[in-house]
Amino acid sequence: MTVIASGLDNPRGLAFARDGSLYVAEAGAGGAGPCQPGPEGGEVCFGTSGAITKIGHGHQYRVLAGLPSTAAPDGSQAIGPSDVTFKDGRLTFTVGLGADPAVRADLPAAGRNLGWLLQAGRHGVSRIADIAGYEAVANPDGGVPDSNPNSVLATSSGYVVADAGGNDLVKVSGRHHTVSTIATFPSQMVDAPPFLGLPPGTQIPMEAVPTSVVRGPDGAYYVGQLTGFPFVPGKASVWRVVPGHAPKIVARGFTNIIDLGFDRRGTLYVLEIAKNGLLSEDPTGALIKVGRHGEQHVVMSTGLITPGGLALRGDAAYVSNCGTCAGGGQVLRISLR
Repeated sequence: MTVIASGLDNPRGLAFARDGSLYVAEAGAGGAGPCQPGPEGGEVCFGTSGAITKIGHGHQYRVLAGLPSTAAPDGSQAIGPSDVTFKDGRLTFTVGLGADPAVRADLPAAGRNLGWLLQAGRHGVSRIADIAGYEAVANPDGGVPDSNPNSVLATSSGYVVADAGGNDLVKVSGRHHTVSTIATFPSQMVDAPPFLGLPPGTQIPMEAVPTSVVRGPDGAYYVGQLTGFPFVPGKASVWRVVPGHAPKIVARGFTNIIDLGFDRRGTLYVLEIAKNGLLSEDPTGALIKVGRHGEQHVVMSTGLITPGGLALRGDAAYVSNCGTCAGGGQVLRISLR
């Protein structure tokens, strides 16, 4: 593998522009506050350290900065710009939230853009759709209100967004960028971890947490799931979604999927943020090639540390590495030959 960018703050989703330049969302490193309880416990503090970085011709530079971000006091585990895409040549990106949409009311004005789909233009950043606001009103999965817009896919009619907090896939369409539900993803019952102190055999619900959406060679949407607490290894799946039909699992047995991609031959690749599970204290991820019958072939694992995003181009995979690190994030080019 080759390092093509470094010094990034919590790098996440990636996308290529028409000119071949690669763009990566940096979730930032939080800031001075205000601070509040984080989605994974502990305190997170707000700032405007989120950014979008362009990589091309051996150089990298931030084309957008000053975007909203929340992170632990050391700048790690950030939530902010999550994924990037291009539509009609314009850069569009999601900004995560990881909380009840109502918490935005207690943040500075810049914090009100958490949970939104945004677009860069000549006169700055404009709002496209309030994904978290849709969760607050519609709450498609019927659970506790929670929104974390993660992956975004540009389509001929608008955008499709995977809301990892809302456990759903939503569509943004029309002149007024109306948000509607495409699909929701169910929780599954799993054994409670021993440290919870529950009676042996007790099962608890583990949420789906859809983190990624891509268009497959067959035209359907493919969605990867992280899964929620307790992040049981081997319980994450890839779902095939056709609007108007119930989602179907097409590949099983993964652990904490953070992104997906199809190469030019139509082969599916899966990126795991933690191959042994997010409770294992092992930050090693994995890039996996999925065979025709669902078999898994590990392309690379050693050297992948909490990877945050995947893009495929030609005979290479591009992975944002150390996706939970402030200042230590990278983008790697991994040969698939």
